[in-house]
Amino acid sequence: MKAVGFYTPQAVDNADSLVDIQLPAPLATGHDLLVEVHAVSVNPVDVKVRASAQPPAGQARILGWDAAGIVRAVGDKVTRFKAGDRVWYAGEINRPGSNSELQLVDERIAGPAPASLDFAEAAAMPLTSLTAWELLFDRLKVQHADPAQDNRLLVVGAAGGVGSILLQLARALTGLTVIATASREETRAWASECGAHHVIDHHQPWSAQLAALGFADVTHVIGLNHTEAYLAQIVEVLRAEGQLALIDDPQSLDIVPFKAKSLSVHWELMFTRSLFKAPSLARQHDILRKMAALVDAGTVRTTLTERIKGINAENLRQVHARIEQGNARGKIVLETV
Repeated sequence: MKAVGFYTPQAVDNADSLVDIQLPAPLATGHDLLVEVHAVSVNPVDVKVRASAQPPAGQARILGWDAAGIVRAVGDKVTRFKAGDRVWYAGEINRPGSNSELQLVDERIAGPAPASLDFAEAAAMPLTSLTAWELLFDRLKVQHADPAQDNRLLVVGAAGGVGSILLQLARALTGLTVIATASREETRAWASECGAHHVIDHHQPWSAQLAALGFADVTHVIGLNHTEAYLAQIVEVLRAEGQLALIDDPQSLDIVPFKAKSLSVHWELMFTRSLFKAPSLARQHDILRKMAALVDAGTVRTTLTERIKGINAENLRQVHARIEQGNARGKIVLETV
């Protein structure tokens, strides 16, 4: 089968940073689905792994953690799907990825693809949907927030892939006042389209901008990027007993200043459940099933902003380069020709 991978970490402008290769087709056993991949999207994790992870000598690492396709075969323990089903999923960090014609994925972390979306529209969403859902409802548990407390959520770096879904979910499924940060005109407009009640500029002091909106503080902050750089402002704007959840990779995170306000910190890694085979592993199937229902009901929309024909090394290098620039809006998807 055709696939795209790399043999050694390299800068994306190097022609060998991602290469077209041929691999044997995998076989489905146990809980695995064998999926014929029809579309994939690129996330920051793809870029990070390509730039830093050294595969075993002579072996290619296949990236890709977002996909939509058709089940072609199932393992002997599969109960949720059958051959011919349309599925979407984000895969596992420690298994071969979706940048290939065929991929194995555990049925417990895959879901039925939304009937109202084509493969490209669906492939834009799984990783970011799982991350956003887990941030809101599994880590911060905003569903338990006291509605009498005038709860406010500040989403830092809200115009990217995770933020684009998170804003929609927070606006549609919670009673929170949703405040996004974005700096460019097009990203500010995108954040508003995705559901933010208000948008502030993360390059300017936050407290003054919140005060101008009539807000003295916020009860929840979600840090999607540069959390370490914004830590002092996060402490400043969070209400006493407030909560921070983050997904990025700060070199260090000094939370000692959080003590005076009794602030809490929550980490979110979408791959935790599959990486450790957590007892809650199948919750990701349930989340994707709920997300599909929300999409088909018109409550949540795809965050696809651009589609590219052809899942190959040349196209993937171009998209990786754009993701590295750090100014993406929504999701870029590659689909089969």
